[in-house]
Amino acid sequence: MTLKVDETEQGGWTVLRAHGELDLVTSPVVRQSVHGAVAEGRHDVVLDLSGVLFCDSSGVNVLIATRRLMKSCGGRLRLILPARGAVDGSHVNKVLGALGVRRLFEVYPDARSATDGDARPLSA
Repeated sequence: MTLKVDETEQGGWTVLRAHGELDLVTSPVVRQSVHGAVAEGRHDVVLDLSGVLFCDSSGVNVLIATRRLMKSCGGRLRLILPARGAVDGSHVNKVLGALGVRRLFEVYPDARSATDGDARPLSA
C-alpha cells in the first residue's frame, strides 16, 4: 500500500492529511511534505494521521524527527490521532502509546480542534 498526503490551510495552520501505510518506504513522503511547508515559511503544522492504517518504527522516527524540526524553527506541531479512526482504532495512537512516546506530541481528535487556539490537547 502507498501513502498519500493532502495539504490544506485551516486557521493559519498547514494541515497535512496522510492516508495509507506509514513505513520505511512511505515515511519520506511525510518528511518531504513537512520540510516543504517549513521551507515555504509555514511553521504551524497539523499532521492528520487518522487515515493511517499501519505505522512501523520508520513512521515513528519520522514523527519524532518532525517534532524536532518544528521545535528548531520555532514552529508548532499537532497530531490528529482520534481514539477511533483508520477503521477500528487509530493504529498510530496505539503504536505511539506502546512505545511510550505519545506524550511527546500535542494530540487532538480532529482538524477543527487542532487548529482552534482555545482547544486543549487530549491527555496522553
